Amino acid sequence: MTTKRKLIGRLVPCRCFRGEEEQVPKEIFSFERTLEELYLDANQIEELPKQLFNCQALKKLSMPDNDLSNLPTTIASLVNLKELDISKNGIQEFPDNIKCCKGLSVVEASVNPITKLPDGFTQLLNLTQLFLNDAFLEYLPANFGRLSKLRILELRENHLKTMPKSIHRLTQLERLDLGSNEFSELPEVLEQIHNLKELWLDNNSLQSIPGTIGKLRQLRYLDLAKNRIETLDTEISGCEALEDLLLSSNMLQHLPDSIGTHTYILSLLEELDCSCNELESLPPTIGYLHSLRTFAADENFLTELPREIGNCKNVTVMSLRSNKLEFLPDEIGQMTKLRVLNLSDNRLKNLPFTFTKLKDLAALWLSDNQSKALIPLQTEAHPETKQKVLTNYMFPQQPRHDEDYQSDSDSFNPTLWEEQRQQRMTVAFDFEDKKEEEDNSGKVEINLKRYPTPYPEDLKNMVKSVQSLVGKSVHAGHGHQHQLSTGTATSAGTNMEHAHLGKEQYEPPWPLPPKEVGNTFTGKYTDPEACISVFNHPFSRRVTFISLSDNKTTVPNTWCHIQSSLVTSFKKGHV
Repeated sequence: MTTKRKLIGRLVPCRCFRGEEEQVPKEIFSFERTLEELYLDANQIEELPKQLFNCQALKKLSMPDNDLSNLPTTIASLVNLKELDISKNGIQEFPDNIKCCKGLSVVEASVNPITKLPDGFTQLLNLTQLFLNDAFLEYLPANFGRLSKLRILELRENHLKTMPKSIHRLTQLERLDLGSNEFSELPEVLEQIHNLKELWLDNNSLQSIPGTIGKLRQLRYLDLAKNRIETLDTEISGCEALEDLLLSSNMLQHLPDSIGTHTYILSLLEELDCSCNELESLPPTIGYLHSLRTFAADENFLTELPREIGNCKNVTVMSLRSNKLEFLPDEIGQMTKLRVLNLSDNRLKNLPFTFTKLKDLAALWLSDNQSKALIPLQTEAHPETKQKVLTNYMFPQQPRHDEDYQSDSDSFNPTLWEEQRQQRMTVAFDFEDKKEEEDNSGKVEINLKRYPTPYPEDLKNMVKSVQSLVGKSVHAGHGHQHQLSTGTATSAGTNMEHAHLGKEQYEPPWPLPPKEVGNTFTGKYTDPEACISVFNHPFSRRVTFISLSDNKTTVPNTWCHIQSSLVTSFKKGHV
């Protein structure tokens, strides 16, 4: 019976669903002597009951995404606790007596407003994993190095500027995440953590990387993206086990030649990302990176690629978008495992004929708005060298001007936006103030000027203005009644009467001034281009309806410039 009771205690950890519980269910306390795991994830618990801390056998307590504001001191009674998850709450600090939970090996406390760690926290000598991401830490305790069994330490998105010197005692540390903090220089103490395998330092304010980082012989992953790094020390090649090197969004003007020298070769490097820098060239030693699989150098100032890049025969993905490349070396045809190649937004005139050797190529991007991943290429002779080259309708590439492109990272300029909006606001016709008299030949000189298409909101305002003018005209009794051959039509939006053009007794010669019926023009026209002169009429700015019923004529293209607020009716016409 005892064995069965223990089994039930372990398998009934109170897995409450989101939002169902505002306090810990009392039913679980019947297992307080045998309960080993308790999950209270994603509820609305604001306070932990005292009975919870009588569960002496509890080994794992998980209560993330709740409304806890503090961790009670009674947690010290959970002496067998090994894993604690209090992430995504409102806890501001750990109680000092958490040191009594000596068996704790994993603490997840990310996304809490924790400003500091108590000295008692450094007495958790069995701690192997500590997650304190997205908190408010400004410093770590001076004796933080006492946690010598730590293997994973994540402190991303805090306000750290320095690391305590005692951290060199973390001899078993394998992963250290210091991304999105406020480091202006690489902490010197890091070079002494010789077993470090993963190091995140992205999104800080680093300006240089000292050569001492080359002492991290076991380092496999290094993220230095989104800093202000201008130079990279040649000794970085000492990280001989490095597999991933991320250098994007910095201020690098060149990569060190030692990146692939015989002395230090990053022979295991599989991913190299140096996008969004100021690189004008790549070192020829890049050809020694024989294990490279992914290479990205987008948004730099590269004008050419070294021939040695053809030796990177294991590359499957290469992106060189937004550079100044005018040609590619023939040796690129040796990269036979290449599957994805992005060359958009460059200045290429053609591709080398050796591209025909890239049998595995599945995507070749030559333009940002390319509809298909792979577009057929045609063989042509180079006009100067007469050598065979490959081309298609996308060549030569046209460089994108800075004023035509603005990245998402650029700041929003409300003044400039408002000026552009005003320019796009209206569509109107610019008529001459004085209309010239029509001569006997019937020729009419017009001066049309097009403005950009208005926004929907502007259109609504224009329609309201026209409707108000029509209303005033009707109420003032100035509307003219004309006998029409066909009936009237009623507009549901404006309740206006619209006159349709009917059959006349004879075809009047052009030009004939149109008749004005309120805000409606009527008439019979046979010359399509001459119809445009109706918009040169003094009252044309107030026209809201045009009817071309029973007119067997073709609507001229120039009519496309009519304001969108005009309601145009084409019946039985060849439109």
